[in-house]
Amino acid sequence: MYPTTRHNNWLPDVFNDFFNAGLLPKTNATAPSINVMENDTQYTVEVAAPGMTKEDFNVHINSTGDLVIKMEHKNEKKDEDKNVHYLRREFSYAQFEQTLILPDDVDKAKIGARVADGVLTIDLPKLVKEEVKVERHIEIG
Repeated sequence: MYPTTRHNNWLPDVFNDFFNAGLLPKTNATAPSINVMENDTQYTVEVAAPGMTKEDFNVHINSTGDLVIKMEHKNEKKDEDKNVHYLRREFSYAQFEQTLILPDDVDKAKIGARVADGVLTIDLPKLVKEEVKVERHIEIG
């Protein structure tokens, strides 16, 4: 008996050529990179967001106390040449949403965020635990 090679490709090559030849637009399905850091006083979350402005973001605490980061960027360019009456439109759209469960020691009232150099930075300050020193006299009975 001779071994035979079997192809498990159920789509004909014409379909493969159609999907792989760039005839269909490809969507950007990658999520931005996120860094989370911690020091003694706070946590810091960084989200890579090149070309985004603060208007493109919505950062909030949801009803369950989690941090929600939403990013939506729409870009529409219109070029009009009045000699040939041609209108060209180029659309660009990016959307991202991430929910982060916050640790119990985050002071949710003091969370701050800023955008600079293509990075959204969210500062999550830790609660300050005040040590209460109790000084009292203990009677010996």
